[in-house]
Amino acid sequence: MWSLLTAAEPTAPLIVPDSIQKANFAKAVHRLVNLDVSQIVQNLLSEALWVVIKILIALAIYYIGRWLMRRLVRLVDVAMERRKVDLSLREFMRSSIRAVFTLLLVLIVVSTLGVNVTSLIAVASAATLAIGMALSGTAQNFAGGVMILLMKPYRVGDYISAQGQSGTVREIKLFSTVITTTDNQTIYIPNNSIATAIIDNYSTATERRVEWTVGISYGDDVDVARSTILSMLEGDARILPDPAPVVWVAALADSSVNLTIRVWTRNEDYWNVFFEYNERFYKELPKAGLNFPFPQMDIHVKQE
Repeated sequence: MWSLLTAAEPTAPLIVPDSIQKANFAKAVHRLVNLDVSQIVQNLLSEALWVVIKILIALAIYYIGRWLMRRLVRLVDVAMERRKVDLSLREFMRSSIRAVFTLLLVLIVVSTLGVNVTSLIAVASAATLAIGMALSGTAQNFAGGVMILLMKPYRVGDYISAQGQSGTVREIKLFSTVITTTDNQTIYIPNNSIATAIIDNYSTATERRVEWTVGISYGDDVDVARSTILSMLEGDARILPDPAPVVWVAALADSSVNLTIRVWTRNEDYWNVFFEYNERFYKELPKAGLNFPFPQMDIHVKQE
């Protein structure tokens, strides 16, 4: 019974005999002695030369592709400029074209080097899915950029206020909007947050209303104050005659009679007019006998 089992399931010997070891060693020595070194060197040089040629071809394709991509972007930009496409959309299209053609160029270069692009695309697709799930906010920012370009709540060059930041829109990118503040700071606002936020666009209209509130003392002549202020405003070419400047009594406050002054000016003159007349009101109204009251409180002590 034992003999039948051992015959059915032969096993390799645990110890190799010396004769077999000597025969294997002799074969190895024979191969080493008869080794054709020149053939090996020739094969290595041939493989190395082929690798160098492929690298040079890949570099040539890369630089030619970069040149063609720049030319294509320039042609598309010129075409959109001739059709007077909005500058914000032009910036967005330029960034999108660069991203797409850079990806295609990388795939072509990698394929030229001999890498299996199909498997690479499969791996990249799986990685993109995983990264997309992890970075869902990035996709939302891209969608927000598309919404901004379609709805056009602002354009490049507009002065806006959004998400607690104010500045001039410098660029609308794929995932963010770049604004420059008045003190020359660069701020990047994610497109998703700004697309769903309240946006104050100060550049959509060519004219803006400037408003001041000036308090005069009780007992001062309101008509004198009105005529003095209107005479100050009439000689300024920056202030538009239509709608005409107005001065109204806005409120009878605790310590002052508050006058509201409203004028219209061009958008670009708004801040200069606002700050300049703050100073002029302070300097010139007292010359007309008008006073700026200080907050005061009368206390009556009742003795019993």
